[in-house]
Amino acid sequence: MIETRALRYDHPAGPSLAFGDVAVPQGGTLLLQGRSGSGKSTWLALLAGLLTATSGDAVVAGQPVSQLPGAARDGWRSRTIGFLPQKLHLSEALTVEGNLALAYFAAGVREDKAAIRSALDALGVGALAHRKPSQLSGGEAQRVALARATLMQPKVILADEPTASLDDESAAAALALLRESAARCHATLVIATHDARVREAMGGAIVHRLAA
Repeated sequence: MIETRALRYDHPAGPSLAFGDVAVPQGGTLLLQGRSGSGKSTWLALLAGLLTATSGDAVVAGQPVSQLPGAARDGWRSRTIGFLPQKLHLSEALTVEGNLALAYFAAGVREDKAAIRSALDALGVGALAHRKPSQLSGGEAQRVALARATLMQPKVILADEPTASLDDESAAAALALLRESAARCHATLVIATHDARVREAMGGAIVHRLAA
C-alpha cells in the first residue's frame, strides 16, 4: 500500500512542490499524471526514499519512509520497491544476468541464479541472459529492466514514463507486462505518465493528477 500525507519537497535550486494526499491499497494501481515539470519523477523519488521530503511523509508497504536512516533506507528500497526508470540504466559492463545480480548486491543478500533465470524466463528474455545490453532491442532491454525491478518480489513497482517514445503496439505490450508483473508479486503499481494512452489501457486504476 501507499499513503502520502501533506508531502512537500523544496528543490535546492528550484521550485517547491506540494503534493496532494494519495492512498492506494496493496495490489492497486495508481496513475500519476501531469505535464513535464509537474513533479512526477520527484514524487516517485520521494516514495522510493531517493529524496527526503521537506515535510509530510510517505508510507510505503507500511513503512514511513522518512523514519528510515540512510543505510537502512537503501536496503529497504532494494527489498521492497521495484523501480523502472525512464532511462533503464543497464550496465554495459555486465551481461543481462549480471545486471539482475546487482539487485541482490544492493539488497545485501546472496545471489540466486535460479531466481534470476526464472525472472528472465517469465518475461520472455531467458535466452538473452549472456548478452550485453548493447545487443538488445529497445523492447528486450525494457523486459530485462522489468525483470530486474521485480526480481526481489517487491511490494511496490514504480514505473516512470514507461511508454515514452513507444508506438501504440509497443506501449500496449509494455503496459501489459507491467500489469502482469505486478499481479505476480501482488504489488502496488504506480505509473507516472503524461501519456493519454496509459489511462485508456489501465481501466480501474486510481488517477492522481499533479498541478503544473
